[in-house]
Amino acid sequence: MSSSEMDQINEAMKHTHDKRLYERYLAVRLHLEGQSFTEIAHTLGLVRQTISKCWDLYQTYGLEGLPMKHSPGKPPKLSEEQHEQLAEMLVSKRPADVGFEARYTWTLALIAAWIQREFGQEYSVRGVRKVLGRLGFSFTKATYTLAKADPQEQTVFRDVTFPQLKRKLEDGDIDHLLFEDESTIRAYQALQYNGFPKGKQQQIQTHGKHEGTKLFGAIHYETGQVHHYEVEQANVAAWIRFLTMLLEAYPTGKIVLILDNSRIHHARALQPFLQKHRRLELVFLPPYSPDLNLMEGVWKWLKSDVINNVFFKKFYQIRLHVTKFMNRLNKHPKETIDRLLVRL
Repeated sequence: MSSSEMDQINEAMKHTHDKRLYERYLAVRLHLEGQSFTEIAHTLGLVRQTISKCWDLYQTYGLEGLPMKHSPGKPPKLSEEQHEQLAEMLVSKRPADVGFEARYTWTLALIAAWIQREFGQEYSVRGVRKVLGRLGFSFTKATYTLAKADPQEQTVFRDVTFPQLKRKLEDGDIDHLLFEDESTIRAYQALQYNGFPKGKQQQIQTHGKHEGTKLFGAIHYETGQVHHYEVEQANVAAWIRFLTMLLEAYPTGKIVLILDNSRIHHARALQPFLQKHRRLELVFLPPYSPDLNLMEGVWKWLKSDVINNVFFKKFYQIRLHVTKFMNRLNKHPKETIDRLLVRL
């Protein structure tokens, strides 16, 4: 494996917005690094045959062979203009807005009824799902978004601020680029879906008290190394202790920390510490932009893997679970950062 070969793959991974193509690039990279097809399949949640096929395509055609190729198949029932009209309607209208009385959520059956009414074409529920897939839609649960977020500021961070930081990193003006965030882990966290026998429901014990621990965390953009610090109170003193830990972890060179606008991050009591340690620089994300913070992805991963659906009787059990999870990530830091980079 040559360094130029790996550079080409890394560059392709940075520039693709196609999740499936990103997985193909990553599969090839992991195999070049020495992992078996079985190991890669387990990491990416795919079957071994898929990884083997990716590798065969790469061996034969190089990176150009990895993008998905689709056969034309039967001509679509709807014209391109009708597809655009359907997509626009789904994004901007509710069923009640287009004549479906007292219906406010689009279902596959309702979409099929709208297509039949407007275009005279009959689709099954499965057929509608395929149409939505071709239009780039997925039939998923809605999610909340922060109303105060500024899309323009977020775009500036993605397209200007963050690329500038990466260039400084490449030029050696920055030695360590990290994302930082805080989180709270409670004795019992959120419940989530999981496999369980039909007709039964998993029961999670609780003592009715929201005891827990506060966490500071940071992830290194290049190495994937994760640092965390558990405290009872996430105040300015604890924040300074965590920053001291990071300075000790990276004893030389310029450190840039990307973080949100939490009150303690702007605290007046923090300023003397920053004046003393000028090689540490804080770069603030646009307000209400958790999706731009890689450390937020670590917290979600932690809660999904080892916290949700678990009741902790003792405080130390929370700390034990968190530490084991962080140790697991730090055994495979490259895989950690690869999984999280899709957020940016």
